[in-house]
Amino acid sequence: MIKFFTLPFYIKLACTLISIIALGYIARIGQTIVVPLILGSLFSLLLVPVCNWLERKLRLHRTLAAVVALILFFGLIGGLFTMLGSQLSMLKDDWPAFEKQIIDGFQLAQVWVHKTFGVAQSEQMEYLTSTVSKSVSQGTAIVGIALLSLSSLLILFVFTFLYAFFILIYRGHIVRFLLLLNRTEHHIIVMDIVKQIQYVVKKYLIGLVLQMAIVAALTFIALSIIGVKYSLMLAIITGVFNVLPYIGIVLAMLIIALITFATSSITHVFFVVVALIVIHLIDSNFVVPKIVGSKVKINSLFAMMAIIVGEMLWGISGMFLAIPILAICKILFDRVRDLKAWGFLLGEEEKNNENFKKLLEELNIFKRNVDR
Repeated sequence: MIKFFTLPFYIKLACTLISIIALGYIARIGQTIVVPLILGSLFSLLLVPVCNWLERKLRLHRTLAAVVALILFFGLIGGLFTMLGSQLSMLKDDWPAFEKQIIDGFQLAQVWVHKTFGVAQSEQMEYLTSTVSKSVSQGTAIVGIALLSLSSLLILFVFTFLYAFFILIYRGHIVRFLLLLNRTEHHIIVMDIVKQIQYVVKKYLIGLVLQMAIVAALTFIALSIIGVKYSLMLAIITGVFNVLPYIGIVLAMLIIALITFATSSITHVFFVVVALIVIHLIDSNFVVPKIVGSKVKINSLFAMMAIIVGEMLWGISGMFLAIPILAICKILFDRVRDLKAWGFLLGEEEKNNENFKKLLEELNIFKRNVDR
């Protein structure tokens, strides 16, 4: 009789679960350090070719090349958010009309609630007044949270810049450390992992930028045709939010629908929702598989699980980091013999079974050698 589960199996399983829980706990309490470290590592992997070019072609010192590359990179990001901020400042001109449209819509909603549920408008106003009073009483806490968020964002930016800077400077030293950490016969595998991680991260981040630009362009065209005000600002918001898988397009749709309702009519809101759904379908079925999905072979089940866990650990930053971290884990799993089955599980389902048969044969040969 074959014994599928032996004592060593349970010991390994228990150790694995304890390790996962410990890593999750450390990641949660060390968010201020871990998140900018991972972001800095990803950005540094993206900027390694730029630094190499600056050092090789322009003969710049490694430190100066890292500074120039990071300034250019963060300058582009800062320019994008500056453009978005300038567009947002235009809303103040239409704020009275925005407020009037919201009030009119609220009054219509009151009438509908009264006719549908029989709740008098005076009772609705009493409930809203009590709710507003509670919100005002908590105003100091809300301001404190907002200030804390701004300070956290500033800390995230500074530490990400510093981590990326030092990783770019000591990138060769880190690779040599990884080689010293492993046996000589494994050096080829270590270098292959390093190259693959750099390739996947670079292509993934570039793919995200292209995806963001394509979605923003499609949104701008659709909103311009419909006749929505602030179409450029709303298109940039949609492109940025679309970086968050699955929920980004929903958040963008809610924001655009609200602004469109406040500055236009309900008919335009309907056309906006339909246009964004069509754009999302184009993005999901054509843009992502060709540009982003071709670089990161992760199935949707584990991608969604990783995004949820990332949000629970680190919020929005965790949602952004979930897919790159999962892709790096898959690269490691595919090249470590004992973890190849997990790498296979994280990958996409294939129509043919050739890779599965090869992997099964390889693992069976390895197990027979171990048993001997």
